[in-house]
Amino acid sequence: MSAYPTVEGQVPFEAPNSGRPCSTWYKVVGDLEQSTNYPLIALHGGPGAGHEYLASLMDLVEQYSIPILFYDQIGCGRSTHLRDKMGDADFWTFDLFIAELDNLIDHLHLRSRGFCILGQSWGGMLAGMYAARRPEGLRKLVIAGSPASFPLFVEGGKRLRAALPSDIQKALEEGDRTGNFDTPEYERASAIFYAQHVCRVSPLPGPVQQAFANLKDDHTAYNTMQGPSEIVVDGSLKDWDGSEQAKNINVSTLLLNGRYDEVSELCVEPWFRSIPRIKWVVFENSSHMAHWEERERYMQLVGRFLTSY
Repeated sequence: MSAYPTVEGQVPFEAPNSGRPCSTWYKVVGDLEQSTNYPLIALHGGPGAGHEYLASLMDLVEQYSIPILFYDQIGCGRSTHLRDKMGDADFWTFDLFIAELDNLIDHLHLRSRGFCILGQSWGGMLAGMYAARRPEGLRKLVIAGSPASFPLFVEGGKRLRAALPSDIQKALEEGDRTGNFDTPEYERASAIFYAQHVCRVSPLPGPVQQAFANLKDDHTAYNTMQGPSEIVVDGSLKDWDGSEQAKNINVSTLLLNGRYDEVSELCVEPWFRSIPRIKWVVFENSSHMAHWEERERYMQLVGRFLTSY
């Protein structure tokens, strides 16, 4: 249980073409009124992984007095689920998630106060495209473990797979060929890939396990936008490249990834080339979740970045 002021709520959200009333669940940890630091909005990955696996960011509340706004994006967790939208690429778009984020920011009256955003994985892609629109109130941006280009993400993934033992490669290739991702062989091979390139903490922290549980419970957005797994990318994002839009980002940006990250330097580097005011840090002992794998250093880097003006 948090020792800091915590407020939870639901915000009505008119999701375009959803055909029903929707809502976004959120939680604010820390004191929005009393803190002298800008609040941080945490954008989770997936899409559909939910907010829980970002729980380690609460260190920033304790160590740097940064209030944090967590929320479950539409389609997962405690927000409205839309399972009937499976495969509807016209519904699951950046515009949908940006509209939801704007709706939440306006509900909590954060524009005039100012705010920062940290996006992890898919959340960093969303954060980058949101920042590229130069929204009123945005002060700083953190992009963590996020590809700037999905074709480059796929290419980087192929290189990582090529370094795996031959039997693991063969099991993954067989799943790709047949489309059967539920065999024991494929699940074992995927688990080995994930243990090396998604989270190297063993056993997996409970909040990270919850992210996988969220995706298993409702993979509508994930399957539509990405595909059936981190390894097989055939969703609507497969050709996405945000590097051109990223040139419009006009706030100071901290770019993070891990040395063993499934989001390899190949697909992270375009952020660095495109965003005018940016610093890039690679965590040498981490994969995709440095906020757990090198938690202390991660919080120090992010906390100092967000509180230095």
